[in-house]
Amino acid sequence: MLSNNELFAKAEAFIMIYFDEMQKSYAEMKERLKQIDIEISETGTYVHTFEELEHGARMAWRNSNRCIGRLFWNSLTVFDKRNIDNEDDAFLAICEHIDFATNEGKIRPTITIFRQQGTQEESTYIWNHQLIRYAGYDTEFGIVGDPSSIAFTKKCEELGWMGKRTNFDILPIILNVNGRAPRLFELPEHLVSEVLITHPEYDWFKDLGVSWYAVPFISDMELEIGGIRYSAAPFNGWYMGTEIGSRNLADSSRYNLLPTIAEHMGIDMKTNASLWKDKALLELNVAVLHSYKQAGISIVDHHTAAQQFSHFEQKEKEAERKLTGDWAWLIPPMSPAATHIFHTKYANKINVPNYFYRTVHLY
Repeated sequence: MLSNNELFAKAEAFIMIYFDEMQKSYAEMKERLKQIDIEISETGTYVHTFEELEHGARMAWRNSNRCIGRLFWNSLTVFDKRNIDNEDDAFLAICEHIDFATNEGKIRPTITIFRQQGTQEESTYIWNHQLIRYAGYDTEFGIVGDPSSIAFTKKCEELGWMGKRTNFDILPIILNVNGRAPRLFELPEHLVSEVLITHPEYDWFKDLGVSWYAVPFISDMELEIGGIRYSAAPFNGWYMGTEIGSRNLADSSRYNLLPTIAEHMGIDMKTNASLWKDKALLELNVAVLHSYKQAGISIVDHHTAAQQFSHFEQKEKEAERKLTGDWAWLIPPMSPAATHIFHTKYANKINVPNYFYRTVHLY
């Protein structure tokens, strides 16, 4: 817990930037800081206005060093759900978020912000890594589904959920509010948009039966604005194709599809010199981009994303803000040297507002 002085210092740092960027007067800023100082003195915390919350969430995206898609930071839609104090209403808010953001495939960057964090008995937690994610089962015949979801899937089963045990079972949502026991909610089928992965040239690709969900809804990160933490603040943008084609479906620790694809392509896998992994990886990424575009789902290829990041770099320079970035995350996981990012150095300084991985261990 921050002391009153530490919290006010963080609040002051944010408010000064906020009032400057919103072009509000110095007198207004001094009055707002006076209000916050009184509020912290009396209660040990303070409450953001909606405008502070909205701009703070957008700034947090702008400050996210690992994100290549920050050009669009100012387009983030912010849903303020800080008044919700029960699991049923929180789940309804999550459903509203998914529906709004999916937008029949024309994906809208969105964040839903629940109550600010207090003690564990005064906070809201979403246990999922993502709002939409596939289950993983460790069976006697090997792993079925997504290996990264095995621990969470077991927790869902402990709470009474039973999946179909296919490779692409949608996991339920687990929530708890105010320190109460966790509750499980199944997402309505109509809310979950999925894409069957096919290939523009290889007809056999569709027979692999591979799907992926349309929107990446991150839900295990905390939002920090001016010293205030929001323990539940799920957000989304849209996918860059390589996130799916070079990581989720290709990693040996995930769906590990490269050997299967190479076998269907008839590539010699006895030697690395055949570059069978590279050839299979390319066609998997071609299939992902093709499938999402055929389905009318927003997606961006890694070369276009890198160009967009270059525009973001220029805009930050024009705004006289020092650009920060985590190079190892910004370079795409496929053909990184073909982008300018690979050849650029970035200062990996963490600025706030920002998103941070949850520190509370839930399961």
